[in-house]
Amino acid sequence: MRAVLLGAPGAGKGTHCKRIAERYGVAHLSSGDILRRERAEGTELGKKAQGYMDAGALVPDDLIVEMMTKAIQQAPTGYVLDGFPRTVNQAEVLDKALVAQKTGIDMVLDLRVSDGVVVERITGRRSCPKCGCVYHVKNMPPKVADVCDRDGTPLVQRPDDTEKVVRNRLETYYRQTEPVVDYYKARRTVHDIEADGDPDTVAAVIFQKLDPLAGKKKSRRGKA
Repeated sequence: MRAVLLGAPGAGKGTHCKRIAERYGVAHLSSGDILRRERAEGTELGKKAQGYMDAGALVPDDLIVEMMTKAIQQAPTGYVLDGFPRTVNQAEVLDKALVAQKTGIDMVLDLRVSDGVVVERITGRRSCPKCGCVYHVKNMPPKVADVCDRDGTPLVQRPDDTEKVVRNRLETYYRQTEPVVDYYKARRTVHDIEADGDPDTVAAVIFQKLDPLAGKKKSRRGKA
């Protein structure tokens, strides 16, 4: 299975990619996680990316796609791409790279969520500065208000979880990333998933789309 999960900040991409990875035994590939790993391991790609970041410049799309295609090659059982590609150019470069590998994307899913829900989800997040545990004031509150369940440390709101920052992130998403959905719709079916609701309900809809694909992959391996 080779899937792409798109959606705005706060749509639940990370949460659902983890569920997909666990259910189908595929790799959860996040460009941010892979970039951090390449830098931490001091790889050639990581050093190149670090050079741009140290200079205060964006890491070029070609370099990001090179990192992702390297990770894809290391995922023999399949993968789900978490919020990548982020731009149309990245999508185009990725498609060319996959063609060169004689492979391609099986399915694209787009998590649709309203701006109000995004703002509520992100601004309501609280985290423990000591252990890193994450809570939500409404959806997943701690047992004692504003205090970590694990170690009793006062919870904090991250500086980038304020409404002003969230709305700026949404503007960037609509300008740079939402066109990726149209790019894919012009080339293949994109499954729109309404993601405002309960995560378990949303996950059930996602699995309805992916289960037949997983079944086809198994049957092909059986015939081989």
